[in-house]
Amino acid sequence: MKVSLKACDVVIFGGGGDLAMRKLLPALYHLDMDGLLAKNTRIIGASRRDMSAADYQAKVRAALDEFVPKSIGDEKTWPRFKERLSYVSVDAQQESDFARFNDHNVGEDDKDVVFYLATSPDLFGSICSSLANNGLNQERMRVVLEKPLGRDLTSSRAINDEVTQNFGEKQIFRIDHYLGKETVQNLLAIRFGNTLFEPLWDSAHIDNVQITVSETVGVEGRWGYYDKAGALRDMVQNHLVQLLCLVAMEPPGRNDADSVRDEKIKVLKALRPIEGANAYTKTVRGQYAKGMINGKEVQGYFDEEGSNPESRTETFVALRADIDNWRWAGVPFYLRTGKRLGQRYSEIVIQYKSIPHSIFNDESNRQLQRNQLVIRLQPEEKISLTVMNKVPGAGEGMNLQPVDLNLSLSEAFQNKRSPEAYERLLLDVMRDDATLFMRYDEVEAAWKWVDGIMGAWNQTSERPKEYASGSWGPAASMALPIKDGRNWHDY
Repeated sequence: MKVSLKACDVVIFGGGGDLAMRKLLPALYHLDMDGLLAKNTRIIGASRRDMSAADYQAKVRAALDEFVPKSIGDEKTWPRFKERLSYVSVDAQQESDFARFNDHNVGEDDKDVVFYLATSPDLFGSICSSLANNGLNQERMRVVLEKPLGRDLTSSRAINDEVTQNFGEKQIFRIDHYLGKETVQNLLAIRFGNTLFEPLWDSAHIDNVQITVSETVGVEGRWGYYDKAGALRDMVQNHLVQLLCLVAMEPPGRNDADSVRDEKIKVLKALRPIEGANAYTKTVRGQYAKGMINGKEVQGYFDEEGSNPESRTETFVALRADIDNWRWAGVPFYLRTGKRLGQRYSEIVIQYKSIPHSIFNDESNRQLQRNQLVIRLQPEEKISLTVMNKVPGAGEGMNLQPVDLNLSLSEAFQNKRSPEAYERLLLDVMRDDATLFMRYDEVEAAWKWVDGIMGAWNQTSERPKEYASGSWGPAASMALPIKDGRNWHDY
């Protein structure tokens, strides 16, 4: 069922930047192509650069040619999309420039307005203040904040305080694009739309949970930015922690924004702190060195342009998280993420416990594997469940082997294009649905937990462990689950 459409103005600060051109505008184009943008919806780019609307339209067309070549061939959509595009030259630090939005009649005819802040977080406060001082913070107007929201709890609070002085919490959409992926949506459907899994979704049946976000790329010319963030802040604090919450949350009373987020915050508050000496047994951090990826030699972290050999910023993190509540007591959650690893993928693995007693012979016993649910987020989106099955044949006896029951979204829904995460999230903002966006207390709870880890790391002179590009991280990360009598899914 298609969502109801309501015209709105979408204003993108940083409208000429990389995020806008690679992700936001292609997402809006696809929404238009699918008939999900109302007739009078407008898209307004805003940045310091002085350019005409025609110049901006040409820039957007070039980006679409590059990033959505198949879709741009749909010449029925482009003329319509082009007419939606306009441009305003605005210096985010000059409040007087914001009066120019009045010249473009932003929010006219009581339309909803979405201000997407695809800028540095340092500008969030001043942009929101200038919008408010120009009357652009009415109840029907919303702001979208891109990550990272600070670099620790203190800076995150400072940004949030600046924004909430001018916009109410219900007007603020803190985005994490991982939550817009179809398979993440399916995680909720699997758990709460079926009777099969939820009764088995607890410590009595699940041995461990693994969440991996693996990248083959390095810092890609962004060494200066990345070195101030690192894998813990850049990936664990938002992406991996949010996935953990969706796996571990209790069933909400209903499928609405606050009901879902109320359950997620309970998980964050139940996370056992990783602090002090505890951090050395529960976490591993690393930095990539030279190595081979896909048969090609790649450079190490300190070979990147602008690097500082004294840096102790991690490009890899593996950790064990524990949730201290009745459902998950004793179940380890293993999280890992890193750059320059052997393969690009993101997945959630639910590892079930062994059967309590086997009735099969010794040969079959040796072949028994535990049930395993694997939810693959990228590059392909699919769900597989490993079960034990008898090998066909009259002479085989009760010879068992594991078989995967696969649900490939692309195969199951062949006539349905799988939308990019930003498409779903932008549509939700326009619909004023905040279910997939982080509430301020979620952000603070996540930062509080991550700050404990970072604080422990900062108290030691130990450097991150080196790992070869193309490997699966430092050897110590392999040992993290092994010392608990377990292994990573891919080993």
